[in-house]
Amino acid sequence: MFQASEWAGRCLLSRSDLKIPEHIAVIMDGNGRWAVEQGLPRTEGHRAGEEALMRWVRAGRKLGVKEMSFYTFSTENWNRSVSEVNFLMNISKEIMVKRAPEFIDLGCQVRWVGRKGRIWSSVLRELEVIQEKTKRCTDMVLNFCINYGGRAEILDAVNEIIDNASAGKLKKVTEKSFAKYLYSPTMRDVDLLIRTSGEVRTSNFLPWQLVYSEMVFIEDKWPDVDESTLIRCLEQYTSRDRRFGKA
Repeated sequence: MFQASEWAGRCLLSRSDLKIPEHIAVIMDGNGRWAVEQGLPRTEGHRAGEEALMRWVRAGRKLGVKEMSFYTFSTENWNRSVSEVNFLMNISKEIMVKRAPEFIDLGCQVRWVGRKGRIWSSVLRELEVIQEKTKRCTDMVLNFCINYGGRAEILDAVNEIIDNASAGKLKKVTEKSFAKYLYSPTMRDVDLLIRTSGEVRTSNFLPWQLVYSEMVFIEDKWPDVDESTLIRCLEQYTSRDRRFGKA
């Protein structure tokens, strides 16, 4: 028998009046503040945030979203305390190991998007393992942006283009060819960006891919989100008139 909350979630996810974005990008903000409000260590907020992430992955899959990107660890997050950075690296690794069977069951092809640089080799190894395990999954692409920064991505692309041009391998750059040098060349443009916890900025997240995305900023802290929260965001998205520069 379904619990009441599960039944409500199923009803919400069956709504036919919503426009479903192909690609939803999420800035998962508010874990630390949520934990402090609960009288818990900041790290427990990240632990609760893992459950919120899985709720939205399951909901996105049921709704038919083709791609979801989660801002997991930015290039600026290295400025946090050593203990919090260590926790975030470890939990990223744990998620890849623990959640791999469910990602496969959901048909999610997991991809890592980011810069190698300072990322722990143990984390990188698990990311490579799960990418291999899920490479044949075709229902939804699931991007984990770890050690990611939008400016870093663009600069890395520019430097690779310069190297290829210097070697005589490249004469002209177009938008289409430039995108091939990004961390995930096949990533769709973002249709909907959602940020939690009341902050209203993009924080160096996917600047190339966000150019025509709709943006929704909500007050809910990330550990508190569920299927109904995602539906509220989709209601806003559905109400928008996306003209892409046309009159």
